[in-house]
Amino acid sequence: MLFYLIFLTLLFGLFSIFFFYKEELYIIKLISLLSTGVVLILATILVFFDYLKYTYLSFSLIDLNIFNLDGIALLFFYLSCLLIFLCLIFIWEEKNFKEYSICLIAIELFLLIVFSATNLLVFYFFFEAILVPMFFIIGVWGSRERKIRAVYLFFFYTLLGSVLMLLAILYIYNISGTLNLDKLLTFQFTILEQKLLWIAFFISFASKIPLFPFHIWLPEAHVEAPTVGSVLLAGILLKLGVYGFIRFSLTLFPLASLFFSPFVYTLGTFGLILASMSAIRQTDIKRIIAYSSISHMNLVVLGIFSFNTIGLCGSVLQSISHGFVSAGMFFLVGILYSRYHSRLVFYYGGLVHTMPIYCIFFFLFTLANISLPGTSSFVGELLIFVGVYNFNIINCLHSALGVILCGSYSLWLANRILFGNLKVNYTLFFQDLNIRELFILNPLLVFVFIGGLYPVFFSSFIDLTMINLSFINL
Repeated sequence: MLFYLIFLTLLFGLFSIFFFYKEELYIIKLISLLSTGVVLILATILVFFDYLKYTYLSFSLIDLNIFNLDGIALLFFYLSCLLIFLCLIFIWEEKNFKEYSICLIAIELFLLIVFSATNLLVFYFFFEAILVPMFFIIGVWGSRERKIRAVYLFFFYTLLGSVLMLLAILYIYNISGTLNLDKLLTFQFTILEQKLLWIAFFISFASKIPLFPFHIWLPEAHVEAPTVGSVLLAGILLKLGVYGFIRFSLTLFPLASLFFSPFVYTLGTFGLILASMSAIRQTDIKRIIAYSSISHMNLVVLGIFSFNTIGLCGSVLQSISHGFVSAGMFFLVGILYSRYHSRLVFYYGGLVHTMPIYCIFFFLFTLANISLPGTSSFVGELLIFVGVYNFNIINCLHSALGVILCGSYSLWLANRILFGNLKVNYTLFFQDLNIRELFILNPLLVFVFIGGLYPVFFSSFIDLTMINLSFINL
């Protein structure tokens, strides 16, 4: 019943907003906040009920013809509900709140369907439908004139790869007569079919993550997107590719996944190091965090293709952790931009003298971004490196270089913005975090430390789910 209530609540909120004019902003805000808030509460109940009852075996929580929700999907499910709710609070003072809320609630609805769908056609339809509201968020409410170029890059890269995925889905239906994942897991594809279908799915999911060389669109989209657009891109949308690899590519085409794993490792390792080195030479704060996201997500891909439970568990944990950490970082950059209307590092320095509470949050999220022990990112990265080491020692050593580079540019950024002399010509007038901004950042920081100090809370949803993944036994 909770699962049905979540979707009915979002549909009610989405359609109700259409019947009110922009002048009735108070009612629109109330409906938006209530609908997403109720969904977050229901999702929280769903998570804790599943955790306490230990019912997180694969496809055990919900078992319908089209929708299934296991432990891995449930974590992404909850992450989507939390970040959308926080995004709505962040845009509370925006003059285009009605249009923003429609796009955000639509994205949440599509995401929840994607993470619970096991019918390939349903998954594909809503996987692509997310592009439409994101197109408006970046292309209409972006910060600069380059937003049109950025949104077309985003649309081109993600849609072009998905065309091959659609052809693959049609072929699967033609030879198997079904698009249900449970039934397809028992269908035997030939080796050649697995390889060709795997390539079609790979291009689509690699464009979402994004894996090198499909990563060009992400820094542009982050820089031009408004704050909530960047939060959604880094916090949730990049995880669609990770979820697609785990749920479909590796389970339906395990032999092809093993065959192409050296190719994926080459792209992932190169992309990790390239993104880290690119971040070092950036001057835009958002672009630095964007390249950091590319680096972390390429590392996640290495863990997925380690073909062992340790690496896969680390990939899921790192994906969830990255959702919290990157969302927090982009919220902090958005708060800074709302005060001083610039994201260039040159204009900032010595903020610890004027915005101490802001600096505490920025420094803690920076430590989480470099995977300091005690944070959720440390647990995820440690498991990934152990899994990759068991599969390929050389790639493990190469990818470890990305961690060193991540510490370099992250600490340099924090040192440049927070410490040193105050740039009085640019940041003379200041305001520390207000109550609304503290309400947004605190839940993210709490989950970062829960994942670092008590990782069993998250890993328990993953462990038993992986037993039913066929590629683990290769």
